[in-house]
Amino acid sequence: MSKAEEMLALHLRAEGIPAEREYRFGAEAAGGPGKGLRDRLVRAGLKDWRFDFAIPDQMLAIEVEGGGWTQGRHTRGAGFQADLEKYDAAMRLGWTVYRCSPEMVKSGRAIGTIKTIVMGVAA
Repeated sequence: MSKAEEMLALHLRAEGIPAEREYRFGAEAAGGPGKGLRDRLVRAGLKDWRFDFAIPDQMLAIEVEGGGWTQGRHTRGAGFQADLEKYDAAMRLGWTVYRCSPEMVKSGRAIGTIKTIVMGVAA
């Protein structure tokens, strides 16, 4: 877990927002983890994708996008494309995907936005 993800986990806990870490939305959409998962994922056209955080009952995914200033995996061609495919699959399954930067987490903007989405509370 990155430092920004650790910080966001603390913010979520402090606000009483029950988010799950490393939520395996691909596996859940394909019938849940367990025996036969690989075959079920292939049949469903999914991968065993994970969200940094998820609030499953609200179908809200939260992704902390790192590496923007360091040419990390998420900002280079193949990694960027893979992320877009993951977000496309998630949205086709009905998820709302909130993406934020480590800077947004540190400043408190991310938790403010998440509160607005989850609780309808303007930050």
